[in-house]
Amino acid sequence: MCTRKRNGYHPPDHFNAKIYTGPVPADRESPMTGSEMSPGHAQHSSPTQKPNTCCFCWCCCCSCSCLTVRSEDAKRGRRKALETKLEPFPCETCIKPTVEEIKQWAQSFDKLMKNPAGRNKFREFLRTEYSEENMLFWLACEDLKMEINKSAIEEKSRVIYEDYISILSPKEVSLDSRVREVINRRMQDPSPHIFEDAQLQIYTLMHRDSYPRFLNSSIYRSLVQGGSRSSSES
Repeated sequence: MCTRKRNGYHPPDHFNAKIYTGPVPADRESPMTGSEMSPGHAQHSSPTQKPNTCCFCWCCCCSCSCLTVRSEDAKRGRRKALETKLEPFPCETCIKPTVEEIKQWAQSFDKLMKNPAGRNKFREFLRTEYSEENMLFWLACEDLKMEINKSAIEEKSRVIYEDYISILSPKEVSLDSRVREVINRRMQDPSPHIFEDAQLQIYTLMHRDSYPRFLNSSIYRSLVQGGSRSSSES
């Protein structure tokens, strides 16, 4: 024990092999404990020292996580950019519907969609079901049909495609593969009626799926009750 202490060599407690008691080589320094090591020495350790395996694994996992986060941020950025390319159509200017008009909306979907006030109320209902993009797409197609300027047609067609047809868009509408293929071919030379098949498909979807629920919704019932009270008071 005395020899080991005199030479400055302190083997760990768990070291059970035979201990060397000879002189310590000159190029071998006495190991230092964590409490004896200075902060400067800890920061400036030998660059040739191999990284700890656990630290290496942790760094790799951290790098993968960072790449995943960056990828998700990029996707959100692209989606946000697409959302801002086409501002949602503002609610159409219209006069207050009469009781007769409100009741006619329940007679057929066509009568509802031909009435500006009816479209506004139906769009309000679609927003509660997170399917407002169907009405926005239909309105955008109607707007495109009235365009006669070729450059404007091309620009509006591109924006509609990116906003409602592209699979990267958060406002993508539900279309079958046949309709998508037709649109992709027509995009090379778009016309005001490029989305006609898609518009009809979305119109049919709203008619069969959303329209019956709209008639049973609180939005439509309150309209009917409010109109009936107004007519009785007058």
